[in-house]
Amino acid sequence: MKKAEIKLTIDMDENNVPDSIMWESTDSQTKEALPVKSMMLALWDHNYKNTLRIDLWTKDMPVDDMKRFFYETLQTMGDSFLRATGETNIVEDLRDYCAHFADKMDLKQQ
Repeated sequence: MKKAEIKLTIDMDENNVPDSIMWESTDSQTKEALPVKSMMLALWDHNYKNTLRIDLWTKDMPVDDMKRFFYETLQTMGDSFLRATGETNIVEDLRDYCAHFADKMDLKQQ
């Protein structure tokens, strides 16, 4: 059986606002901790049937980067949902919403 470990290190200021976020994984090609400006972690609690979440971003995360981060997160959530459920129709609706989101946020779709 293979195991992988993901480690997050968050440095916070006196108001508990993240100054820096570093992540590393034992399964990564790079064995060193890498800096990121924002993260979203969602876990499903089977016993309570609810989602546990941690959403963090550093105080110097640019707003335009946050808009792109949300857009790309929505896109990849659609990919994951499609792989997990095979529900093509609703994923097409999510893609339509992502295009609308990109338009409203003035993002160039890549």
